Amino acid sequence: MASSLTQTHTQTLTIHSDPEDDLLCSDQQQQQQLLLSSSDTSPFSLGSLTRCLTGESHIDRAWAHWLKLGRPKLIVAPMVDNSELPFRMLCRKYGAEAAYTPMLHSRIFTETEKYRDQEFTTCKEDRPLFVQFCANDPDILLEAARRVEPFCDYVDINLGCPQRIAKRGNYGAFLMDNLPLVKSLVQKLALNLQVPVSCKIRLFPDLQVTINYAKMLEEAGCSLLAVHGRTRDEKDGKKIRADWNAIRAVKDALRIPVLANGNIRHIDDVQNCLEETGAEGVLSAESLLENPALFAGYRTGEWVLGSKGSDKVGKLDQTDLLMEYLKLCERYPVPWRMIRAHVHRMLGDWFRLHPHVREDFNAQSKLTFEFLYNMVDRLRELGTKMPLYTKDSHEDRVLANGLATGNV
Repeated sequence: MASSLTQTHTQTLTIHSDPEDDLLCSDQQQQQQLLLSSSDTSPFSLGSLTRCLTGESHIDRAWAHWLKLGRPKLIVAPMVDNSELPFRMLCRKYGAEAAYTPMLHSRIFTETEKYRDQEFTTCKEDRPLFVQFCANDPDILLEAARRVEPFCDYVDINLGCPQRIAKRGNYGAFLMDNLPLVKSLVQKLALNLQVPVSCKIRLFPDLQVTINYAKMLEEAGCSLLAVHGRTRDEKDGKKIRADWNAIRAVKDALRIPVLANGNIRHIDDVQNCLEETGAEGVLSAESLLENPALFAGYRTGEWVLGSKGSDKVGKLDQTDLLMEYLKLCERYPVPWRMIRAHVHRMLGDWFRLHPHVREDFNAQSKLTFEFLYNMVDRLRELGTKMPLYTKDSHEDRVLANGLATGNV
């Protein structure tokens, strides 16, 4: 089982990319090592906090930690190959108050230095930070978690991945079929780490079973729970709406902080979700990939019709955001396959109008920053206007200050 777990996840890292795409976008590998050895990212020591698994002490300490982090409401969800450091930093500039790393494979993380160096980088501004692992062996998970706990605010266990690769590897949402193993994973971390343990789950078809599941996680030592409001079989987020009522039921049943995931397409959804679920915060994934400025109040033209109030043409578009992302990649090197994926997501609408530009992009077996900057200039010279939209003067504050307040 263990060997197949390693093999299958490694395949996901390269299945859609040319071998060149697994190379770092810069030769500055030493810089990545500095990011992980910086004294500015010392651990937030909780002493014996997570060792107390039951009673009021665990609950009180879970809330004390959440309050110390500033109770972030706007959070970048974990996305394989997509929520890496440059993208997290871009989202933080535009309102995100916390972020998850991509899902990291605990066994490969413990065994392979190259994987650790490429797949997990951070910096002192990259906080609060959840580092997420998939796992099915408590001891291996603990070994991986101990490597990152000095650099994060939560170690998160992925219990929600619904993809076939997770089924073959026996992790993610498919651990819902083995609750004793899930409990042992949570307890192992809660008893041995200096940072709190969080979990991200999906719903069971039966709401009461979901509530019992969430209570088990809390009792095992989970200090924060993110709930994706869809079942394991509901994979198409565009066709199947997340069940906010179910998230509300879980929130009402638990005593630890709860985050809501699903249906966060623009800033109005944030407010509606917080009100309907009672959650402490929201996670957004797919919509952020297309519009990393979502949490700053920007929306794509798709969501302007029918929105509350009047929208105005903003001073940003997705080419601006991509240029910022590329500059962050030059500062914080990542594998080219990640950059390639973000280009497709941020420029998807532009590529649909200018397929010849997309074809030229796809034909590049080896990307360079020079090529990408020139491609953006080429799209702009074609005269296409696809602005992002915003509602109020909040945009001026974002552009002037270089950050978004993110208040909701």
